[in-house]
Amino acid sequence: MSSKDDTILELRDVTRTFRISQGMFRQKATLTAVAGVSLKVKRGEVYALVGESGSGKSTLAKMLLGLLPPSSGEILIDGTPIAATDRIAVARRIQPIFQDPYSSLNPRKSISQLIALPLVVHGIGTSAERQKKVAEMLDVVGLPRRLLDASPSQLSGGQRQRVAIARALVMKPEVVICDEPTSALDVSVQAQILNLLLELKKELGLTYFFISHNLAVVEHLADRVAVMYLGRFVEERTRAGLFAQPRHPYTRALLESVLTPDPDLGVPDTHLGATFPNPLTPVAGCAFHPRCPSALEICRVAPPPVAQQPDGWATCHLAQAASSPAPQPAH
Repeated sequence: MSSKDDTILELRDVTRTFRISQGMFRQKATLTAVAGVSLKVKRGEVYALVGESGSGKSTLAKMLLGLLPPSSGEILIDGTPIAATDRIAVARRIQPIFQDPYSSLNPRKSISQLIALPLVVHGIGTSAERQKKVAEMLDVVGLPRRLLDASPSQLSGGQRQRVAIARALVMKPEVVICDEPTSALDVSVQAQILNLLLELKKELGLTYFFISHNLAVVEHLADRVAVMYLGRFVEERTRAGLFAQPRHPYTRALLESVLTPDPDLGVPDTHLGATFPNPLTPVAGCAFHPRCPSALEICRVAPPPVAQQPDGWATCHLAQAASSPAPQPAH
């Protein structure tokens, strides 16, 4: 266990920008995909990240996996900067489970080869030892050993995702980055995979960083939830607090739009307009104000303050007003 504050994963003011071409005769523009994000993930918890497509969630996941360096800021695991750590060493401690089991598994390899691949890459064990670990992982994720020599095309979607989970866990990582791990699956299979993830977390002492569009899934799994909008966190709360009393208007819009049984729709209509703002042309004040139904004049000119809540915080002028103590009557 950590001897500090039990934080296993930390981001300190992390920003990631990209230079985007705008055509042959125009200068390149700067796109800020992640803008000054800070967070702490505690050992053994499920930290969920939600937001619309284009909000910066996948870019953040790639930085956590060491696949993309931050433009500025620092990412730490157990207090040690990832940038100062060997990439192979980082991969042993942080592993991903991707969104689509149909495209994340090489169709030319057997199930045995797919699960053993991380062990081969890291030079762990002999061939016989690796095969033993692979067979054990099939047991762990609830797949029969007769599938060892099968190819991904012979498996159902749920079985493929179990293979992807086995591949991620065969290295015995401490942190698993789950990037929409059930969104490509049927509803009935989603529940099975989510329950499996919860069981494995308990059995293996895992920490999950869980990215999802599906707020019903997040409510089922998460301990804490961060809401991301245009590269920034606008609210971070405990699951119970956020779902019971969201403080940011964007969070409220997401929660009000969750009433759909179809997971393929992702986040349903938020009633915030059909046009997502252009991240290449940021607005003054609060980034959300052009879509906010409750925006005040100050929202258009001043960046929102951090409004502390009993279980977290939100960056919003309205939330700040709501959390400020009422003025005392004069005597």
